[in-house]
Amino acid sequence: MQIEASVPQAVPSDPSVDLNQVRSIIQEFKSLPGAMLPVLHAIQDALGYVPPSVVPLIADELNLSRAEVHGVISFYHHFRQQPAGRHIVQICRAEACQAVGADALVAHAKAALGCDFHGTSSDGQFTLEPVYCLGQCACGPNMQIDDDLHARVSSDKFNRVLRAKRGVQ
Repeated sequence: MQIEASVPQAVPSDPSVDLNQVRSIIQEFKSLPGAMLPVLHAIQDALGYVPPSVVPLIADELNLSRAEVHGVISFYHHFRQQPAGRHIVQICRAEACQAVGADALVAHAKAALGCDFHGTSSDGQFTLEPVYCLGQCACGPNMQIDDDLHARVSSDKFNRVLRAKRGVQ
């Protein structure tokens, strides 16, 4: 009886990813206890996402399995595995915001952007993401676009903010 070893499939390389930049990031944080999260944050800050093609490199450099690295990336909603739109739209999904209309805001945002959570609008301008508390519980529903917080967001206010981000009056 002959047993064949299963060889893991290689992750396709991505020519748009600068592996030297990723290696440099890993080296910067590698010696920290629990280095994986700082490494993943730094890669996403630099590239805008954590490409699947860098998972083997992270795993090798941190002496972890690919499954461990992938597990952390897929567990935390913050990490993206594909490029995001030009602007990140985060809508609060915490209970305080839900109690004052966040579900209606989410439905409107999905319709206005033409995508679901973790998706990007067809024009590549906006990526829609859920977030669990923006710290403005008394004045919800709340959203954040890039680094700009917005409180008491109605459908009309959502549309105005998006038009402003697009540069349309």
